Amino acid sequence: MILLLSVACGVAVANIYFPQAISPLIADGLGVGRASAALVTTCSQLGYAAGIFLLVPLGDRLRHRRLITTLLLLTAGGLVVAGTATALPLLAVASALIGLTTVVPQILIPMAAGLAAPERRGEVTGTLLSGLIGGILLARTFSGVLGEWLGWRAPYLIAAAVVLALSAAMAAFLPPTTPSTDERYPALVAASLRLVCTEPMLRRSCRYQVLAFAAFSAAWTALALHVTGPRYHLGTPAVGVLALVGAGSMLVTPRAGRAADRLGPDAVNLRSLAGLSAAAGVLLLGSVGGAVGLAGLGAGMLALDVAMQSGQVANQARIFALRPEARARLNTAYMTCAFLGGSAGSWLGVRAYSAFGWNGVCGVVAVLGAVALGASAAAQPAAGALGPRRRTS
Repeated sequence: MILLLSVACGVAVANIYFPQAISPLIADGLGVGRASAALVTTCSQLGYAAGIFLLVPLGDRLRHRRLITTLLLLTAGGLVVAGTATALPLLAVASALIGLTTVVPQILIPMAAGLAAPERRGEVTGTLLSGLIGGILLARTFSGVLGEWLGWRAPYLIAAAVVLALSAAMAAFLPPTTPSTDERYPALVAASLRLVCTEPMLRRSCRYQVLAFAAFSAAWTALALHVTGPRYHLGTPAVGVLALVGAGSMLVTPRAGRAADRLGPDAVNLRSLAGLSAAAGVLLLGSVGGAVGLAGLGAGMLALDVAMQSGQVANQARIFALRPEARARLNTAYMTCAFLGGSAGSWLGVRAYSAFGWNGVCGVVAVLGAVALGASAAAQPAAGALGPRRRTS
């Protein structure tokens, strides 16, 4: 079941990431500028943030099987609209709608955390996040190669068929669950805002992930523009190859989950944010060009992926231990903040690349990483003062 849920997380989340690799093809196909086409990614992430805020709380209120199957069917419909769009505005709207409904991973992860034994919660969360990471990274390979062969519409239409198959699998095999609350929908949505105000550990997790995910999104959104631009003159499959290198982070997140179970989330956060800052320096090699530059891009993106995803495991292990009856609402607050940060990072990455080139993107990553690392280091004494029980929450 954990394997099936991991695959479901990867297939679902891929729908908001594969446009990053094919944005140059979208620009050529629709006759718009590359910076304009890159906004498709921003719209997807904004829609995802809205879906997390508006739909994920229903994971505490409705039975998971029906909710998840319905959302997957709606996502498939949005992918068909996007794949047949004839103008950028329609594609942007369809992308936002895809993001809105493809929030299935953020319902499945707290569900799985609730089914796991407390001492294995971090490990199970890390395993599902490995599937999610695989979807994020392999989606770029899938779309980059397929888009080069069959055009930018093919990834959308094939993804629609895959999501339909996934909805059938979820309807057949997802275990029955009982809702943890009967609160009305407005109260569920408002609860996420209240939790941000009342839970300092949730606010800490949100701060870290906003900054880390903004850095991650800035680099990945600008990467397609960089490797297909004048420095390298490569096609979109090159973005997919770099994504395959980053897929090595899938092997790390279960270990990060076990480390969070053993050492506490704060220790894992500190290490992951230090890695994020170091990744910015490695990514600077991407400005050199040639084989050295490509090696620097591959190593830097891998380090960035490992750092961001390890921090994600630690943050979610922390928040899922706070209030077991409200895990979906806690995850709503956390992931809404994270994807608002990701949307801002995508926008910053495109603007920095347009104004200052790849060095400007690396500067954005470095600044965001330094701020997050400083916040994590400053929080360490306070975390220690709370004692062992609070530290592991």
